[in-house]
Amino acid sequence: MAGSFVAVRGKPRSSPKRSGGGGADPPLSLAMPTVADLHKTAELEKFLVEAGLYEGEEESAKREEVLREIDQIVKEWVKKVTIQKGYSEQMVKEANAVLFTFGSYRLGVHGPGADIDALCIGPSYVKREEEFFVTLYGALSEMEEVTELQPVPDAHVPVMKFKFRGLPIDLLYASVSLPVIPPDFDISQGSVLCDVDEATVRSLNGCRVADQILRLVPNAEIFRKTLRCLKYWAQRRGVYSNVTGLLGGVSWALLVARVCQLYPNAVPSMLVSRFFRVFTQWQWPNPVMLCAIENDDNLGFAVWDPRKNPRDRSHVMPIITPAYPCMNSSYNVSTSTLRVIMEQFQFGNKICQEIELNKASWSSLFEPFQFFEAYTRYLVVDIVADDDDDLRLWKGWIESRLRQLTLKIERDTKGMLQCHPNPCEYADPSIQCAHCAFYMGLSRKEGMKIRGQKFDIRGTVDEFMHEIGMYTQWKSGMDLAVTHVCKKEIPLYVFEQGCQKTRPPTPICAEQQDQSDKNDSEVCTTTASLVGQLKRKYHSVGGADVDSFKSVRRASVSPACEEASIQLHDDANFGLTNCSTSPHGSEGSTVSGNSCAAVGTIGLVDETSLPGCLMPNVENDPIRTILEQAPSESVVEKDERKLEGIESLASSNCTEFMEVAEVVAGTILTENGDIRLSGHEVI
Repeated sequence: MAGSFVAVRGKPRSSPKRSGGGGADPPLSLAMPTVADLHKTAELEKFLVEAGLYEGEEESAKREEVLREIDQIVKEWVKKVTIQKGYSEQMVKEANAVLFTFGSYRLGVHGPGADIDALCIGPSYVKREEEFFVTLYGALSEMEEVTELQPVPDAHVPVMKFKFRGLPIDLLYASVSLPVIPPDFDISQGSVLCDVDEATVRSLNGCRVADQILRLVPNAEIFRKTLRCLKYWAQRRGVYSNVTGLLGGVSWALLVARVCQLYPNAVPSMLVSRFFRVFTQWQWPNPVMLCAIENDDNLGFAVWDPRKNPRDRSHVMPIITPAYPCMNSSYNVSTSTLRVIMEQFQFGNKICQEIELNKASWSSLFEPFQFFEAYTRYLVVDIVADDDDDLRLWKGWIESRLRQLTLKIERDTKGMLQCHPNPCEYADPSIQCAHCAFYMGLSRKEGMKIRGQKFDIRGTVDEFMHEIGMYTQWKSGMDLAVTHVCKKEIPLYVFEQGCQKTRPPTPICAEQQDQSDKNDSEVCTTTASLVGQLKRKYHSVGGADVDSFKSVRRASVSPACEEASIQLHDDANFGLTNCSTSPHGSEGSTVSGNSCAAVGTIGLVDETSLPGCLMPNVENDPIRTILEQAPSESVVEKDERKLEGIESLASSNCTEFMEVAEVVAGTILTENGDIRLSGHEVI
């Protein structure tokens, strides 16, 4: 089979070896591994095998067979489109498509059950919008082997998601400026980018970036082992998710590759330890780059360059892809999620130091992060639909925009209130309906000294839900609720098996009550919890309870919700008002398109503060929310250890690229070549 995925796992095209690994700076160390390092590497590899990170031969064979079948499907599809467009018999005979893989499968670090990222490249006359998402989608929808088919044409990188014989596939499409795609099509050539749009460039660059990474690391096999380890660590510690504003697979690969360049003779156990040492001290937003940024005036695509592109200056954790046009793979990272990532780097650095001193084992490094013990307040995004197919579409839309909620909260609170989105989704197994929930931990900015300040994020959530409500494929039954819970109210089903809650959940009362009937350990909401609503909706006999649920969605909610804050024994008081509604309203609703400000005021209150004033009422259902405050907790302790040479490396990274920068405002040129723009920003 032509061209493509058979060689995925492995071998990039030959290129000259670089003694320093190809980075913009020389290696930090050329030290060879000691006997102890080799022993620790053997222990690490044994741990990864026992953790089930390697797939068996049978599953590997199944993947290759599935890819061969998909390759044949897209070839036949292109021939059919060629016939339908009335091309000559010769053109039909030559009509072709090639299939490439990218991501973890192409890098050779995928595990059991992992999805396959694939790219179909077709001729210029076979378009993405008209053919890929229409005729190919139709052909796939009729195949028994294909399930859970979900087109996402409006994504940053348009994709068709589905399962083929149970294997998850993310299929992209790129129409290049060739009438016929040769069987030996070379995707590494810059000419493939001629006369294509930016969505096509992003689609093509998945493969191009993977190939470049494998070219630029000094030892591909050691890189793979280290990356497999750190991907698993990131998943266990809850920082592996591009869509929620954390780091995705490409970013992790680039970070690991950079450390491989800095320590070209190191083995995986050394590289894991050095990874955390380097990036706990990296001076963000200095960029991480594997090679110099390439410009091509003939092609003319924008590359990451904060000197020219104002948007690039706002990136807080730039990790730059090595293939033209160079882009920031971590543009989704926000101030809040950067804090989360850095805290986990500190944790990893601390444990690795203990491992080096034989005070801890590798299993300690991979202990799962106790998300539901780390914060005292959480936002909950509950999602419900009529069936699994609708939920898949609805959830995908909402999940892709959760990052916007984090950014909006940062914006509206001037960065003082920070969010930690949990990339996992949860569903109550006792509820037999299509539903899931996402959680976001809330905390005040570290070091914040302003006391008695309150943050009203009702309008923020209202804006978010209004944007969610613009979903063009919305159907009746698709609903959304943004609420809050205290730590003690987290439902038991979200905890991993064997993980004990510190205390049982407190019930949420459903009726209206006077303030005199409440105390500081109760939460009363405008409606019962979404769990209760779902049970009424799906477990009742007859239509009465369904109507009751719809009436909740129809409720008109004013931007202001009544709320009272109380004296607390900590700095942070989260007084939030709960409600739930559909961003579209229900059938017959007079407020279709209106959203519900499901959270009220978040107050940061001094322990001597008096109760706050009541706010305006919620229409149709005035209720007051009083929350008990528990002390906020620190996730990890900061590690003071410094690694000689790293700080200067991080500050002077890619010096040649930084030499000429536009002076924007308040610039300070430091001795090692940094340019600081108005405060903390460093280019």
